[in-house]
Amino acid sequence: VQLQASGGGWVQPGGSLTLSCAPSGSISSISDMGWYRQGPGKQREMVATISSTTGVNYATSVRGRFTIATDNANNTLYLRMNNLEPEDTAVYYCNARTYRAPEWYDYWGQGTQVTVSS
Repeated sequence: VQLQASGGGWVQPGGSLTLSCAPSGSISSISDMGWYRQGPGKQREMVATISSTTGVNYATSVRGRFTIATDNANNTLYLRMNNLEPEDTAVYYCNARTYRAPEWYDYWGQGTQVTVSS
């Protein structure tokens, strides 16, 4: 599985951005997808995930502001980010998970920079 993320950029506080992630390869094997981020000097953290078995999950810090969604027509994962805050500044990574018993496998996109500042 290969992941191509796009859509990052610079935005002022309160602004919006939409990230996209286009998977390729063994798409049918993907079980879960999600977005993670790593801010300056911080560890990578989960932002939002969407699972075929457990549904949608958001980090507390983004719930109500961010929306994760998939477009099954083109197998693309999106992250709509509204009311962005400086604390959202980070490199955002797309993730896909597949399961081949007995292990889970993680695949990562190249990361896209989101900068929120005035």
